[in-house]
Amino acid sequence: QVQLVESGGGWVQAGGSLRLSCAASGRTVSSSAMGWFRQAPGKEREFVAGVSRGGATTYYADSVKGRFTISRDNAANTVYLQMNSLKPEDTAVYYCAARRPTSWGYNLPANYDYWGQGTQVTVSS
Repeated sequence: QVQLVESGGGWVQAGGSLRLSCAASGRTVSSSAMGWFRQAPGKEREFVAGVSRGGATTYYADSVKGRFTISRDNAANTVYLQMNSLKPEDTAVYYCAARRPTSWGYNLPANYDYWGQGTQVTVSS
């Protein structure tokens, strides 16, 4: 069993920054590729960013490229999402997820078998 706990969400004005953290227990983060997703009210869950097991490869949705950075600290069993230049359209609940060992690709929620409870990010204009 894997537990993922997100933290770091909150309220920020447009142009501001937040750093989300995802702490894992039960299975080491180093054994899984990890992803961040978000879901706004009335919308489907969408891919934000992904990182390979070792951290050498990262992937981003076009909407956040150049503004968000995903990273991981395998020794601390934690994954991060640094969010800069935030926009009101970034407002959503943000989830971290651990990818299935047998899955490939980062952008499909179905490729992930464990999810955190989510953390709210609100960006005001």
